Amino acid sequence: MLDPNKLKADILEDMRVELSDEFDRNFERKGFFSDKWKPRAHDYPRGSLLMVTGAMRRSTQGEVSGNGVRFTSSEPYTSLHNEGGTGFKQVKAHTRRSKKGKIYTVRAHQRRFNMPQRQFIGDGPDTQRIIRTVIDDNLKQFNLSLTQLLRK
Repeated sequence: MLDPNKLKADILEDMRVELSDEFDRNFERKGFFSDKWKPRAHDYPRGSLLMVTGAMRRSTQGEVSGNGVRFTSSEPYTSLHNEGGTGFKQVKAHTRRSKKGKIYTVRAHQRRFNMPQRQFIGDGPDTQRIIRTVIDDNLKQFNLSLTQLLRK
């Protein structure tokens, strides 16, 4: 017998898989689907934009939660990159040389920075399209199974 609860569980699991794949591909696209990320102020030699070590990409996990799919990350800076905003970075004590050649010590301090939004997870037209496709595919499969059951 066909179970509507299994249909719901299948839809949610398929949504988790499809959205996880697409959100992972956003790192390769360097944007949220077709919306490109703002480039860095300076061209750093290490890694790609948002992918120096790949830790944030690997830590992003999707899970079925209640009537939806929830994405989380164990990295504390993930939400700052995804949503943008301001933050503080700890600067270690170090020495500097003045223009006249005098060496002096700079104390440890915090530096404020502005992070532009570089979204890779979230809701949008492309996300809604994927969700609709997953629901439609599962409903078609359910209807096909129901039709075959009724013909017996």
